[in-house]
Parts: sequence; C-alpha cells; structure tokens
Amino acid sequence: MTLPQPYRPDPRILELGDAFYDPVSAADFPGCTERFWNAAAAGEVGLTAVDRARHFCRFEPLDGNLGQPLALRYHGHQFRSYNPDLGDGRGFLFGQLRDGRGRLLDLGTKGSGQTPWSRFGDGRLTLKGGVREVLATEMLQALGVDTSRSFALFETGEQLERNDEPSPTRSAVLTRLSHSHIRIGTFQRLAFFEEVADLEALVAYCLEHLYGEPADAGATRLMELVTERTARLAASYLAAGFVHGVLNTDNINITGESFDYGPWRFTPTWDVTFTAAYFDHAGLYAFGRQPEAIQWNLAQLAGCLALLVDDHKVLSDQLQRFPELFHRALADALVRRLGIEAGAEAEDRDLARAITQALSASPVEIDRFFFDWRGGRRAVEEKWSGEPFERLAQLLAGREQPATHAYWSDQKPCSLHIEEVEAIWSAIASDDDWSPFHAKIAAIRRMGEAMAQG
Repeated sequence: MTLPQPYRPDPRILELGDAFYDPVSAADFPGCTERFWNAAAAGEVGLTAVDRARHFCRFEPLDGNLGQPLALRYHGHQFRSYNPDLGDGRGFLFGQLRDGRGRLLDLGTKGSGQTPWSRFGDGRLTLKGGVREVLATEMLQALGVDTSRSFALFETGEQLERNDEPSPTRSAVLTRLSHSHIRIGTFQRLAFFEEVADLEALVAYCLEHLYGEPADAGATRLMELVTERTARLAASYLAAGFVHGVLNTDNINITGESFDYGPWRFTPTWDVTFTAAYFDHAGLYAFGRQPEAIQWNLAQLAGCLALLVDDHKVLSDQLQRFPELFHRALADALVRRLGIEAGAEAEDRDLARAITQALSASPVEIDRFFFDWRGGRRAVEEKWSGEPFERLAQLLAGREQPATHAYWSDQKPCSLHIEEVEAIWSAIASDDDWSPFHAKIAAIRRMGEAMAQG
C-alpha cells in the first residue's frame, strides 16, 4: 500500500519559454458531473483533498502551479504523412508536480476546449471516448504497460455531433496524469523551423527533468534513452495483446510512456494483422507491425537530433539497437505475464519464441492462455494439446511457481475486448447505468493485484 504523498507543484515547463506553448483558457462547460476519480493516483501526488470539479472541470489553477493552462506546440507524421498544423487542439497542460519517487508528472487534458491548434474542431471529447480511455489505461496498468493514467473524468452537459458515432452524443473532459507529454512531434516542429537553440533547450529539459540525467549529456544520450524506452513500450503492447491504433509521431511520448487512446483494441488472438482503427486500411498500425511503426517514428527523432550532432552515425547506431532491445524486452514482458522468475536471457528468448509460435498457431484467446498457464502450470484441457504447446510445456518444466491469488481460481480471465467495451457504453448511453463500468474497473484492478502478487 502506497502512503499518501504531499503535494509538490513544480511547473518546470516554464523554463522552456513561450516558444513552446500558447496560454489558453478552458471551455465554460454547462455542467460538471464526476464520472471517474482515480483516488490512488491522487494520493500519489497529494491531491486527495482538492475540490475536484473546481480544478478538473472548471480548471481553476492549482496552488503554486501554472497560472494558466498551456497548449503545447508540435508537428508530426500521421500515417507517414507530415503535418505541420498540429498542436494541442483539444487539450492543454494544466499543471506539473512531483510524485513520491520524485518524478516530474504532467496533468494534461483531453476535451477541455478550443486552442489555437483546434483547426476546425470543437475541442471537445465525447463521453464515450472518455469512458474508453479510462478503461484502456486501467487495463494497461494492470497488465504492466507503462501508461498515462486517467485521473479524472467529468461529464460536461453538452451535446456533440460526430460522424463516427450516433449523434448528438454526450460530452466529457478527461484529465490524464503522465510522465510528460513531450512527443517526438515536439522535436519535429523545432527541426522543421531549424530552431536549433530551442531544440538544444528541449533536449536538456528532457534529460534533466524526465530522465534524471545531466542536462548537458547531449542529444546522443537522449537518443539512447528514448530507444530503450520505446523498445520496451513496443514489447509491452504485444505482451498485453494491445493495439494502440494510431502510432503517429505526435502520439509517441519521449519517455516511452503509452498515451492518447483513440480507436484502441485488445486483439482476442495472436493475430499480427489485427487492426484497431477502421481507417487504417493498409494495416500500418496492425498488432504485429507496432514495433516497426515505433522504430520508424524513432528514426524521425534521430533526424531531428541530427541538427545537434556532428557525427550522424552515432544516432544511427542507437537506432539500429532497437530490434535487439525489443526482442529482449518482449521476452522479459512475456515471462512477467506468465508469472515465473526470469531465467538466463537465452532461455527466456527461447520461451518467448515458443509462446508466440504456440499462440500464432492456435485460435485460443491470449488472455485465456496466460490465465491457464499462470506460474508455468499447464491446464489439462484439449485446447492445450498439440506440438506447439508440448514444446512450451517442455521449456517450462522446472520453472513452475505457485499462483496464489484467488483471481487465478476464477472461472475465466478478466479481458477487455470490444464487445464488452460496447456493452459497458450501451448501459450508460441507454439507461445511464454506470454499474458495469465501475464493476469492470474493480475487476481490472483485482487482476492487477493478482499479477503483482503471483
């Protein structure tokens, strides 16, 4: 159990200066009905006793923090096409603060109103989109993915028109707690305009405040750190069976933390072609192509940092490390989800290959597999017979560990496939019944406890 921490405001973003952001104001919403509050996250940053609606729906400044919200500026590649007209279009940075570990965290919003970067958008978030993001972040955190956390969700009393869901639809504003939302696209904007001094300042900011490194460690060191973190991110997506859906450069956090959830899904089976976004016709961001997508984005970061490095080969060398780092991280992530102790690297890599080969050759659900085989045990069922699973059982012999949490004796695993998400939303949309939503969060958190305890 984590003890409540003191509130430690630390708006470091102001060090960068106004070339990086635009001061904005939150929309004046007609209503503020709390739909979700992350009490655990609030305790970690000393915000348990705040007036929630006042600060996370009306967005009145927190004590000692930013006096006005800031919409961050950035560019980005969207499905490999460069877009210089991006930026925080329906969100802003509301505040920065330290957690009990001393990490600098951001409170950022989604659906808080129009900014200079809204283009033709209304700056709003649908309530369904907010519900989906809360569910995604809760599930990913439980599965061990480094993710932003949904901090607060308020329904705002507006009716929105959308082309991709029945309209009018209800509106909401979401606050996220994240380890920064500086993106690869933030670097791309500075490189686009050849603002070398600001690029150097951003590198120093990220090194010192996001990685705890010397501010003058340099662009190559930052590239090394981001390569390692994003390789782990890609591996964690696959081990969780997760498909982000839109891995554009403006959606890749410089700390390797997953964030900004739109058309996400969990793939039921190990199907490398499974896509989340209905508009991803080419499967660019399909389940199995996510590591490739993230490495491509990382190459765009290297291109930006090349403005600061004389020998470009050192950046290329870091980029070439990505595949090996990814495969090592994937083995680690699969071993953790299986609930056994890490072994020698070669053994764990063999085990990871056996897991992915068995799942690729079988129609069984990913969640069912990790549930039934938790701790290296082997459930005696027909679906686990056959050569791929026989090979897996051989590799696990002698590595079994007891799964002690009561969750592992349930009838079935906790999953979050699209049908269940739609059912949760249907109860809200038709009857304003939030009980399935809260019940699902409780079930996800119970699974997270089991994953942590064994």
